[in-house]
Amino acid sequence: MSTIYMLGTLLHSYFEDYLQCQKGLRPTTLHSYRDALRLFLQFTAADQRRRLTRLQLSHLTCDQVLRFLKHLEEVRGNGVATRNQRLAALRGFFEYLADRVPEMLLEAQRVAAIPTKRTSPPRTRFMQRDEIESLFERLPTTGPRALRDRALLMFLYNTGARVQEVADLRRGNLEFGPKPRVHLHGKGDKWRVCPLWAETATMLNEILESLPTEPDIPVFVARTGQALTRFGIYKIVRRHTSGDDMTGKHSAISPHCFRHTTAVHLLEAGVEVNVIRAWLGHVSLETTNRYTEINIQMKAQALKVCEPPVNASAGFPRKPIWRDDQSLLNWLNSL
Repeated sequence: MSTIYMLGTLLHSYFEDYLQCQKGLRPTTLHSYRDALRLFLQFTAADQRRRLTRLQLSHLTCDQVLRFLKHLEEVRGNGVATRNQRLAALRGFFEYLADRVPEMLLEAQRVAAIPTKRTSPPRTRFMQRDEIESLFERLPTTGPRALRDRALLMFLYNTGARVQEVADLRRGNLEFGPKPRVHLHGKGDKWRVCPLWAETATMLNEILESLPTEPDIPVFVARTGQALTRFGIYKIVRRHTSGDDMTGKHSAISPHCFRHTTAVHLLEAGVEVNVIRAWLGHVSLETTNRYTEINIQMKAQALKVCEPPVNASAGFPRKPIWRDDQSLLNWLNSL
């Protein structure tokens, strides 16, 4: 088998078998990996001055990856976060190559050793309870899409679902009964169950009354009758949150902002972090723990507990208290 044919075969196997079937990655993640490798292969072909179809495994080197990362930042103007994401995708592909082609092991190890650049974590946006209340008070109650939009925003806030999970929601994923709930299909091809408020369940029931009864019918649809896309949901959220009283620090509210808001409000309500992790579908507890870092109200309560003394203006005592304890001083001197 020629190395030219092998590269194409390995690429096909990597996406169709390894990432999609074995790893169970969602379409959006697959597209991210695809874009990273497409850019890398196009850059490599241009850098090696040969057609894309003439690339061989020998052209995929650590030095080529380094030149590609430099190209991303200096020519394409990508930020550090994008650079790191592309690097992560290439690490995964080179690791796959090393597993299938032992001769690629050295290059895979060199790529794995490329450091990730440090960058500030993205700002976690969430809404306070009064902002949520104000938002739902302002939502229109009449019109052809009023019920759908209100149910959509309520569902986002109720479940903390990812936007793709909402776009993929089908009638068969909902259970209406004494304890209504929804089955969400999340990252890594994993399912989780979230309870629904009675108000959320009522609105969803009203929406479904006008839709066919097949279980695979999408719950949130556009005017065309097709399921809302991620971008369609984003536009609906932006349309209802871009008013005058939603400006300032929350001027760029997205569907993911509702997810953060759900997590913070659950934390404020005293829900245990592990429960929130399962609620949101986080694989790692570390991902959920960040919400304890951004809860302003909890920080304020902690600050109140740690208030300085009444006579704080006099300053804290310069002489440690233990220096006035003669018995303690005698014991220290005997050591």
